[in-house]
Parts: sequence; C-alpha cells; structure tokens
Amino acid sequence: MRNPLQEQLLKAGLVNKSKVNQVAREQSKQRQGKAPAAPSPEQVEAQRLQAERAERDRALAAERNAQARAAEQRAQARQLIDTHKVERGGDITYRFTDGDHITSVRVDPRLRAQLARGALVIVRHGDGYELVPRAAADRIHERDPTLIVLDHGGTEAAPTAGDDDAYYQQFPVPDDLIW
Repeated sequence: MRNPLQEQLLKAGLVNKSKVNQVAREQSKQRQGKAPAAPSPEQVEAQRLQAERAERDRALAAERNAQARAAEQRAQARQLIDTHKVERGGDITYRFTDGDHITSVRVDPRLRAQLARGALVIVRHGDGYELVPRAAADRIHERDPTLIVLDHGGTEAAPTAGDDDAYYQQFPVPDDLIW
C-alpha cells in the first residue's frame, strides 16, 4: 500500500521504485524505533511506591537476619556454659557483685584460689551463676559479653608495682576479713 503522493511521483517519473521502497522502509523503522511515551504520573507514583516497598522489605530482612544471628550467638554461649561449667560445691561462700547486687556461690578452697588468680570465671546462666575455665570464658565473651559477671583475668590492666606495694606488705589481711 502506497501513499497517493508516492504513486503520483512514480507516474511523473520524478522518483524510481527502489527509492520509494527505501523511503517506506526508513519510515517504518522510525515508527517502530520510536521511544516509548513518557510514563504517566500514576505509573511514576506506582514505581516509586514499589521501590519504597522493596527498600523497606530489604531493611526488615536485614533486621531479622541480625536478630537471628544474635539469638544464635546467645544460644552458642549458653551451650558453651553447659558443656564447660565446673562442678562446684564446698563450705566457703564466695561473694561478688553482679551490677548493683552482691551475690554469692559456694566453693571449696581450690576453686576460690582459681577464681582469685583468674583461671576460673563466673558467668550468668539462666537465673544462677556458673564457673567456667578461662578458655571457655574467652569464647563466651566473643559471643555474648554480657554473660561474664566476674573475671579476675587479664582483661583489665595490671596494677603497677610501686613504693605503696612494699609499704602495704607489712599489713597482712586477716583470714576473717575475706568475704
């Protein structure tokens, strides 16, 4: 199907048939290659809402993943405490502070000495407290540092030895003052 103008030009001999076909092909390409019409305001708003929803969903998924990782870390810390807790018992009451409260556990002299030099650490476990070795306490600290209640180990800086230490050596602490 040709344009009437094209037919008239062909009859008059001003153009040849191949030139008419070439122009028709170019016009067809232009019609098919047109850029899409600008999106309507409704489409723009729908795309914006969809992008906002996708971003909100990503944020919620990241938060859920973080909560799941934290719960997994707490569960691993509880399992470490269960597997490494030291059996305790004895006639000595070992007192320590947990926040604002003074609490105590019953230990024997061997456990008290290990607690004092930092070989054992007191950790919170459920409603009570447990004693765990230093190696297990380090792994627990990596997973949930809030579970560590008493640690006389190497985490704090060692006091420097000075003239005061030599002076106070002459005043031994009586056994009945150990609480």
